[in-house]
Amino acid sequence: MNPKGKNASWWKSVWPPLVAVLFFLTAWQGAVSYLHIESWLLPAPSLIVQEGMAQSALLGTHTWATIRLTLAGFAIGTATGLLIAIVLNTIPFLKSALYPLLILSQNIPIIALGPLLMVWFGFGVLPKLMVITLVCFFPVAVAAMDGLTRTDRTMMNYMRMSGASRMSIFMKLELPHSLPQVFSGVKIAATYSVMGAIIAEWIGASEGIGYYMLLQKSAYRTDLIFAAIGIIVALSLLMFVVILLLEKWLVRWKPDRE
Repeated sequence: MNPKGKNASWWKSVWPPLVAVLFFLTAWQGAVSYLHIESWLLPAPSLIVQEGMAQSALLGTHTWATIRLTLAGFAIGTATGLLIAIVLNTIPFLKSALYPLLILSQNIPIIALGPLLMVWFGFGVLPKLMVITLVCFFPVAVAAMDGLTRTDRTMMNYMRMSGASRMSIFMKLELPHSLPQVFSGVKIAATYSVMGAIIAEWIGASEGIGYYMLLQKSAYRTDLIFAAIGIIVALSLLMFVVILLLEKWLVRWKPDRE
């Protein structure tokens, strides 16, 4: 696909949601003004932006704390998911025994498990990282296992007959061919990591966007809560876009879709 075609395709995929968001914000602004809704109940988008800018310094400090926690938890969660996928793919018996337990682990609400982690491990950074890890590892593990099982068996048998070692087969065949599926899970985990960080900060923290939201809830500052939500959405989108760009850079053999 030529660069002009790529740009046209990109614009066609971007402008419909962009127009929808602009329409929604315009309708929101108009409804608040026309219906004279109190700002503590539903603030107008313009007020949210105004008050958010007024507290930009404080919001920046809390945002940076959330970013640090999110990146650390995301890295640990992704590495844990990949490790689990590799081990279970290598040892079929463990996959049969532990895969159902992985699924069951996702049925436990994180908001309910978080307080237990705080009791067991205190109010430091460790339980917060564990919360994000629990949120992130599952989509990565499942996607990676799916990708590893799709390896070309003919090519694998050829490499085995050629005397290739198990590590060589994994590094040169299984891992490269599983990357598209792996990145599908990593993109999901990237957006979940921000949510996990916010939940961890709700449970117990002294800084971060989640902590900031609790403070504003106590003060009935709905406008600032919406400002914090906007930052959360922006961070999630940024994480997704970064992983998407990383995928395009690493998975260069993947054909472009018309």
